[in-house]
Amino acid sequence: MGCCKNKKRFGISATDQASFLALLYFAITVQVALSLGSYSGHATPPMYGDYEAQRHWMEITYHLPVNQWYINGSDNDLNYWGLDYPPLTAYHSWLLGSIANKLNRSWVELHISRGIETESHKIFMRITVLVTYWTIYISSLLLSIGFFRYTLSQKMLNYCAVAVLYPGLLVMDSGHFQYNHVSLGLFLFSFACFVSSFLKLGSVFFVLALNFKQMELYHALPIAIYLLSRSFPSKNQLSTSQRYLSWAKQLFVLFITVTITFLFVWLPFLVTKSDLIQILHRIFPFYRGIFEDKVANFWCAVNTLYKLKSNFEIMVLLRVSTIAVFVTNIPCLLCLFYRPTVTNFKYGLLASSLSFFLFSFQVHEKSILLVAVPAILLWNENPVFITWLLIISNTSLYPLCIKDGNAIHLALFIFYYIITYSSISKLPVLKSRSLFQFMNSNAQ
Repeated sequence: MGCCKNKKRFGISATDQASFLALLYFAITVQVALSLGSYSGHATPPMYGDYEAQRHWMEITYHLPVNQWYINGSDNDLNYWGLDYPPLTAYHSWLLGSIANKLNRSWVELHISRGIETESHKIFMRITVLVTYWTIYISSLLLSIGFFRYTLSQKMLNYCAVAVLYPGLLVMDSGHFQYNHVSLGLFLFSFACFVSSFLKLGSVFFVLALNFKQMELYHALPIAIYLLSRSFPSKNQLSTSQRYLSWAKQLFVLFITVTITFLFVWLPFLVTKSDLIQILHRIFPFYRGIFEDKVANFWCAVNTLYKLKSNFEIMVLLRVSTIAVFVTNIPCLLCLFYRPTVTNFKYGLLASSLSFFLFSFQVHEKSILLVAVPAILLWNENPVFITWLLIISNTSLYPLCIKDGNAIHLALFIFYYIITYSSISKLPVLKSRSLFQFMNSNAQ
């Protein structure tokens, strides 16, 4: 009896199934390989780096009561990697710290565990990234790019390869060592809910993302405008006054949803009467200056010619940068408000995150990831432009790789360039519109 070489299951050919599984296995292999390399602060006392910061937060949140997590004290020296992210990051650290204490108490022993870099602890830390990366980020990424809605075609396989193998996030979280993928995954879940008209559920996910990393503010403006516009009822049998009343009710429900979610996240701090001003001071550390290290944004470029930090007070720079962000966001937000389509929403998220990256206060190299993820969502609409944007974003992270002793990551960036170029070269028509052409066509 003959055997079919390309048997289909669930309407998907065996070849496409095998290709997709091979892609996932390859992505895991790359991530594991990155985990075997160096990381931020490896063997560099006394402060070490981000790896130690994440471990230290597990130590602090596990041993100290909630109302001391953000407060300087004898057991919590804020000058030694004090917690500076919102409560959901703290809860995540507490959960991992509890697991670590069960497995090996020395990993999170108060004071004594500082700078621990044993092989067993490295394995534990790397596994924590792998678990949340695949359960939260990859699942939300596939959901957002339409993997579960469309047939697994060659174009979708190409899209999955571009999205899943994006090396910027891989090297930051599995190499440098952070948990950026958690907040980005929650953001993607919110995006998937919004475009599927689950506005309240999407609002919950975005509040969670914002309470994991405050940098999700990069995406807040277009989300607010999208919800504002989408909540307005379409023209039907309702009178104008009834439509505005319905709009107000929808917005009130969203406001209550957001408020309850915020209260739920912050409840432990409210119950323990924590110093909320101090927590906000830690979350928004304006004292650090307008940018960190050598960030490829507007203020860093200007600083090479005119020293901003030396000639202006911090509050002046804060006001100027905030105004610059809002002004540069106006065009895309107006476009999104008057035409709240899914495509406009994606472009709004990209434009807003780029505006924040270029002009906002206190920008870090890793902030380019907040631009890259919305860009990935647009690859299907504008593959050529988005491919080059993703490649350039990788390049901007390479100095950080060198600093971590991971110069070999350049090979991964080159490989990504090859596969993304291969993906767009196979498209039937390589026609790409600029952002200005896009806005002009939508204004008509």
